[in-house]
Amino acid sequence: MLLSLPALHLQTSEHHPFFQLPHGRLGPWCSPTGSPAPLSCETGCGEGSWILVCRLLVPTQVSLLSMEEDIDTRKINNSFLRDHSYATEADIISTVEFNHTGELLATGDKGGRVVIFQREQESKNQVHRRGEYNVYSTFQSHEPEFDYLKSLEIEEKINKIRWLPQQNAAYFLLSTNDKTVKLWKVSERDKRPEGYNLKDEEGRLRDPATITTLRVPVLRPMDLMVEATPRRVFANAHTYHINSISVNSDYETYMSADDLRINLWNFEITNQSFNIVDIKPANMEELTEVITAAEFHPHHCNTFVYSSSKGTIRLCDMRASALCDRHTKFFEEPEDPSNRSFFSEIISSISDVKFSHSGRYIMTRDYLTVKVWDLNMENRPIETYQVHDYLRSKLCSLYENDCIFDKFECVWNGSDSVIMTGSYNNFFRMFDRNTKRDVTLEASRENSKPRAILKPRKVCVGGKRRKDEISVDSLDFSKKILHTAWHPSENIIAVAATNNLYIFQDKVN
Repeated sequence: MLLSLPALHLQTSEHHPFFQLPHGRLGPWCSPTGSPAPLSCETGCGEGSWILVCRLLVPTQVSLLSMEEDIDTRKINNSFLRDHSYATEADIISTVEFNHTGELLATGDKGGRVVIFQREQESKNQVHRRGEYNVYSTFQSHEPEFDYLKSLEIEEKINKIRWLPQQNAAYFLLSTNDKTVKLWKVSERDKRPEGYNLKDEEGRLRDPATITTLRVPVLRPMDLMVEATPRRVFANAHTYHINSISVNSDYETYMSADDLRINLWNFEITNQSFNIVDIKPANMEELTEVITAAEFHPHHCNTFVYSSSKGTIRLCDMRASALCDRHTKFFEEPEDPSNRSFFSEIISSISDVKFSHSGRYIMTRDYLTVKVWDLNMENRPIETYQVHDYLRSKLCSLYENDCIFDKFECVWNGSDSVIMTGSYNNFFRMFDRNTKRDVTLEASRENSKPRAILKPRKVCVGGKRRKDEISVDSLDFSKKILHTAWHPSENIIAVAATNNLYIFQDKVN
């Protein structure tokens, strides 16, 4: 059966009376109930088709939601939409992450802002609206800073967001820029205290001489307010730029990784961390590789992996030694001499590493491929998927425009049966591990009509081009899908395309 995805986008807005947020557009999908459905189609993955559920707006400027406005104004109509060309560099989305239940979706941008979307509660029981998300909260996570000792400017860009499992009514998440990790608490408040003895109703101190009676303060109902407060700030532990953060399965610790070191933190201690990996050589001229990504095992709190710019993956066990410079397992694929070129080292650098939900497999993304490794087999990956092999002949021009250094992420679906990753021209790819089928889809504003079906795309490498194909020479390398996320239990995905956020959901017949 042919797979198609609905595409929708939300354009940015300059001024909106209710809220103003970063990024550009947001569009959704429709999904089946229960666990993720298998993917299948003539050219790729997906059982059935994919349609657009709703159209949401993600404005460009940040301000907290005004509680004086009617909550229904969060449903934006087209009159507030504006063209994406007005978006600034600060509006570009730099990370996307669902929480553990999939009820919340957080995005971070280059302006240091975090926007949280909440799934529409009333849409859960309406099959064709199950993928609707609306703005829940927005806050400024990081500000630009300057290191005067090193004369170095520290960007406010959000590099990663990681959610903690919900333990009570509040939500907690970690966000990081290049140097500082922050733990945020996001909570709701619908009551306020009234009837203070020493303060009047406006909060001003009263003259004690005028107080003749003792009042017991009471809680009065108020309009719902969502507050984001920083509970911990973990700073001054990284000399180099942080590229990864990962929450441990014990939920008491997490790790942060930069180019040369990995530090282990306790959530309750902000003034010290424990260095568990240090690959910095005594002489920096001898430096041959850097750490590109790191992640904890989803079930074993003592195990983690980190990848390098040489295309290798190291599995470490913290039970073996305090300093994990000596790995437990080393995953590397021998290089094919026939494919050796000037760009081999660059394109072999791993940009993302992810454990499967089961913990049995590791997925890595380099410039041209996605690979799946079995923890029990170190000498080669068990699966290799070509993402955009047609770019192999374009590596020279990609090197000249610096696109060859782009860092693409990859994600598993909830059952580890499907893999998703991004490409250029706003294309993203899905690979079904069971059927070995794949599909190329496009998140574009041209397919943003309500309930529009997103059709598979094909890239023509040479020869005669068909009507529905696009030539490799026509690809727009300024439009790229670097960041994606998959709902933990349903076929709902979030795709970030520069300053646009698209949400798709599997169509239910």
